[in-house]
Amino acid sequence: MPVHVACAIAIVTIAVPGGPPDALAESTGAPKPAADACVPVGAWRLPASGGPEATTEDEVIARAIAARSVLLGETHDSFEHHRWQLQVLAALHARHPDLVIALEMLPRRVQPVLDRWVAGELDEAAFLRDADWRTYWNQDPELYLPIFHFARMNRVPLVALNVDHSFIRSVTERGLAAVPPAEREGVGAPAAAGPAYEDMLFAIWQEHLPAESTGQAPDRSDPRFQRFVESQLVWDRAMAEGIAAAAQRYPGAAVAALMGSGHVMNGWGVPRQMQALGLTKPLALLPFDREEDCADLVAGFADAVFGVAAPPTVAAPPRPRLGITLRPGEKGVAIGEVTRGSIAEQAGLRAGDVIVSIAGVAPGSPIDVAAAVMRQAPGTWLPITVRRDGRSVEIVARFPPPAAK
Repeated sequence: MPVHVACAIAIVTIAVPGGPPDALAESTGAPKPAADACVPVGAWRLPASGGPEATTEDEVIARAIAARSVLLGETHDSFEHHRWQLQVLAALHARHPDLVIALEMLPRRVQPVLDRWVAGELDEAAFLRDADWRTYWNQDPELYLPIFHFARMNRVPLVALNVDHSFIRSVTERGLAAVPPAEREGVGAPAAAGPAYEDMLFAIWQEHLPAESTGQAPDRSDPRFQRFVESQLVWDRAMAEGIAAAAQRYPGAAVAALMGSGHVMNGWGVPRQMQALGLTKPLALLPFDREEDCADLVAGFADAVFGVAAPPTVAAPPRPRLGITLRPGEKGVAIGEVTRGSIAEQAGLRAGDVIVSIAGVAPGSPIDVAAAVMRQAPGTWLPITVRRDGRSVEIVARFPPPAAK
């Protein structure tokens, strides 16, 4: 699978702490030849059947303003992709200050929080907390904060495009028809997937089947696959409708939507749903990493691509995991499940325990518990006080030291 497909479009399971599992988050293909020959770093190119053609930033920005909607793809955990997005946003704003930034990363229900952030009423900590960043998206906020601050500094509206994970999960588990209209957050029936999009989704679905499902060859007629496709189409449709609503709320504005590249490439995802809504075709722009395959740059892949080369990075250690799911509880945060063999089980935590203190602080929500765990360094101990059967129990969760190299 091409490296450029590394983006989030699939929710399979969800637990707290954590964000949306990304079925396309890691590349499964071998490294490709350097793409500098077709898309030099720092240059714009137009994908074309006869090979990519040169263009300029001025031409791209002019086309984006004329289209009134532009989709900026990304690999969610790539700092370089977000730097490129910010560069495009700044160029758009310089030419057309009436700009709106729309976000896959947050659900519609937190729109008032985005409005307060842009108005300067929240600091970073309050914004991330009130937007449920840690539980909804859970990528490193530093990836996105420069864009959020750009919007705040220039009073550029931020618009949440997404829906709650529970809705998408319900579609994956039961199918859209089984989800009551009252639970669909106003999202309409999506246009059917094209054959090429379905091919890509089938490849992804096969890769993420549970181990016990591999006894027989996966089949496209499998109801699980059909529900999986439905869930992706609902996700695409929700964002397409969100972009339409933003354009209606801010007439005359150019709407720049940030989302995973898998929703953008080849016009299969959000562009198809936007056109099904009767909207003007958006301009699709994608970052093109130096390791990607030039053969992908056929006509229709995107309207334009920009060559990027992320600087070498040292892999971060894995984030600490207690191994629990959480839900709000009476006078604390309740533990829903404890993963077998996890740090939580070894420490003696049980399903039904109510966390009343973690690292000496009373948690107000599951986000506070997740934040305390994420601050924990390998090889340290985390004190937790729980209420169990009407009595207080002191627990110490011991995080293992980093593995020896």
